[in-house]
Amino acid sequence: MKDQTQFPILDQVAFNADGLVPAIAQQHDTGEILMLAWMNRESLMETLATGRVCYWSRSRQRLWRKGETSGHTQHLIEARIDCDNDAILLLVDQVGPACHTGMRSCFFRSCEGDGQVIPSFGAGK
Repeated sequence: MKDQTQFPILDQVAFNADGLVPAIAQQHDTGEILMLAWMNRESLMETLATGRVCYWSRSRQRLWRKGETSGHTQHLIEARIDCDNDAILLLVDQVGPACHTGMRSCFFRSCEGDGQVIPSFGAGK
């Protein structure tokens, strides 16, 4: 793995009090928003060094390499940081569904004007 000094972005990220930053995964060629997860310094460094997306699992309290059990991996195309340095956008090549429910995107439900949540068929399997 590369030395963390090779990734200046690591020193620019404004990690929260828990050492985490939200990371949005977006399909690089279609612009489809796939999911939101959390990264810590170690997971971001691993992602940059290997090109395979790695997150921090808040529920498991450990690194979570996307697809490690499902095979539905994310390969990093580009990482971007927002203007406040407190969010990461990952442009990825998603292999298989991104959502643990089996849907292509975690954002497969829509909220109508009346507040009703309904399936959004644009984010199908």
